[in-house]
Amino acid sequence: MSTPAGHLNSAVPRLILLAKSPQPGLSKTRLCPPLSPQEAADLAEVALIATLAAVMSTPGCEPLLVLEGPVGDWTPPIEVLPQRGNTLGERLTAAFEDAHGPSLVVGMDTPQVTPELLTQGLEQLRCPEFDAVLAPTTDGGYWAVGLTRPHPEAFLDVPMSTPWTGAAQRACFERLSLRCASLPELTDFDLFSDARRVALEMPDSEFARAVDRLCVGEASAWLTIPIARGR
Repeated sequence: MSTPAGHLNSAVPRLILLAKSPQPGLSKTRLCPPLSPQEAADLAEVALIATLAAVMSTPGCEPLLVLEGPVGDWTPPIEVLPQRGNTLGERLTAAFEDAHGPSLVVGMDTPQVTPELLTQGLEQLRCPEFDAVLAPTTDGGYWAVGLTRPHPEAFLDVPMSTPWTGAAQRACFERLSLRCASLPELTDFDLFSDARRVALEMPDSEFARAVDRLCVGEASAWLTIPIARGR
């Protein structure tokens, strides 16, 4: 269900999942090829469900789903707000504004995230010596970001989806005199090779099983490619 931002309880920290509804041709398009648009959307849904489970299992916070696109059968009982803004930076800024108070935002590209990691980020936001939290990814980006309060310039001019996004974000916090804590580095998945690495980090999971099934399908596709033979 959708709830106006003003109805949210500002007494507890927010744990925000910034996500895109899994839809063929719109979700995880960099997985194609080798995956089809439907396969990419299906894997995105598995990742989203895993991340939602971690968010919903994290104690001492108010979970919030900030979503681009429609809700679906995968949506648990959680407050839902639509994403606002055109760029990722604008959408992050809007998510923190809607949440009002201390908030940690996580994306849907690291399904191996655990409630323990998310709790660590929320605890860092409660520490008086920190104003922000940043969780790096192995490709130079970040999988989570937190602020003790909304800041209109926190994401201004930070290039997104580049190998230096994380460094640029940390530099932005430094320019704004925001003291930044760190969370452990994780692998996020944009390409299918990334998904394979993430699956190895969570072997007994639905995400790993989904990747295994897709790997079998990928191998079968290669085996069916006709081979030109010389005369």
